Amino acid sequence: MQKLITEFIGTFLLSFTICASGLYGSVGAYAPFVIASNLMVMIYAGRHISGGHYNPAITISIYLRGIFDKNEILPYIIMQIIGAVLAVLVVDKFSLSSTTSSGIFDLGQEAVIAEFFFTFALAYVVLHVATTESTLDNNYYGAAIALVVLVGAMTVGDISLASFNPAVSSALIFSGKISLIDSWMHFAPQFIGAILATYLYRYSHRITS
Repeated sequence: MQKLITEFIGTFLLSFTICASGLYGSVGAYAPFVIASNLMVMIYAGRHISGGHYNPAITISIYLRGIFDKNEILPYIIMQIIGAVLAVLVVDKFSLSSTTSSGIFDLGQEAVIAEFFFTFALAYVVLHVATTESTLDNNYYGAAIALVVLVGAMTVGDISLASFNPAVSSALIFSGKISLIDSWMHFAPQFIGAILATYLYRYSHRITS
């Protein structure tokens, strides 16, 4: 239960920050830095308890890596999505944003490419800095993971909203920022990118079991 609570809290706070700062513009151009900083500290706070996933695509990646119990996949993902959606509801309920969202974001084919490549990059970095035996004792894993999100947000934020996270994409749906019909442009490339990164990692490290 402690693992699930940690995943809920981490994903809630990440999504809360995204909604308040990114979607509603409370910190303007600094939003990518605020979001990445929040993710970094949440990873450092929760890794020793739950692994600090806060992302269903990363949970699937860690499972395929071979170091996560398959019985924990669904509970993790459920708590991550609940945390993300609740964050949207809290921001809207208590009017914690200084402005209102500008409506549904128009996702195009380029959004699929953006979400694929940066979710791939995110999973690839997570696997190398947080699961590889030779780097397990490092102190930079949280910063490295957060920097991927920062770079992604600054590079493709105007193209795909820079989610790279199915839980965050669920929050974007509930916020009215992306339509349910277009949500596949987030979910499909996110999971495919994370899965491909995992199998590439397994191949490069000769993991067969």
